Amino acid sequence: MSDLKKQATSMHKAASGLRAVGHHTAKPLQEFKAQSDDLSALGALGSLLSATDEIREGMTTLAKLAKDLDQEWQAEAELIVEVSDAFDLLDVLIAAEAQAKKG
Repeated sequence: MSDLKKQATSMHKAASGLRAVGHHTAKPLQEFKAQSDDLSALGALGSLLSATDEIREGMTTLAKLAKDLDQEWQAEAELIVEVSDAFDLLDVLIAAEAQAKKG
């Protein structure tokens, strides 16, 4: 197996891993978002400090950032696949050129 083919295979595996992140984080992120509506754990302290709105806003921001990060990883995975496909094509072209020189 050529070095380009090895790199392409490795890149495909990396892209697959990036795509899977969203599947692993979807449920915890959903639970985190749900908890931002129920801040009763803060009890009287949260009410006294008027902190519940700020905490809720911070949790919403964190959830949005996590979603944005997942979208970024999906875009990175697509780019990695495109580069990997280019490596595969280049490997085929190099092999064809070598074969043409032999024959």
